[in-house]
Amino acid sequence: MINKVILVGNVGKDPDIRYFENDQAVANFTLATTERGFTARNGQEIPERTEWHNIVAWRGLAKLAENYIRKGSQLYIEGKLRTRSYDDANGVKKYTTEIFADTIQLLGRRGDNPAAAQGAAPAQPQQNQANSSPANNPSPQQDNNQGSFIGEDEGSDDLPF
Repeated sequence: MINKVILVGNVGKDPDIRYFENDQAVANFTLATTERGFTARNGQEIPERTEWHNIVAWRGLAKLAENYIRKGSQLYIEGKLRTRSYDDANGVKKYTTEIFADTIQLLGRRGDNPAAAQGAAPAQPQQNQANSSPANNPSPQQDNNQGSFIGEDEGSDDLPF
């Protein structure tokens, strides 16, 4: 069985960071992914569609979120889909689906990252130590049509967000 989610999107709000008594951190934030609109063959206009995802990052990834992730940051996230239930203030059972992040990488140019303005942006993408092998690092992206690699300055204008 495989439970794996890969998202590339923009952060909707600054991460909410909480610390527990054993100095363990958790970060919660939203990520927007957008599918481009298009015109179908029959001429029907299909509008752009944005999905919002709830991201949960623990430990080192939570500290990464606290230091470097801001509203508008473009991220690559790998994680697991989890659904949980809770009772709201009126006692009504609610369900929520979250992405528990295993890997987070900052994308975009250094100047595009809101945290870079504060001098805090790292020189290289960050990810969970368990997934730090080169095989798990999706950047740079390979252009299958030409067999070349797309750097951070090339090809970024084709993204739908």
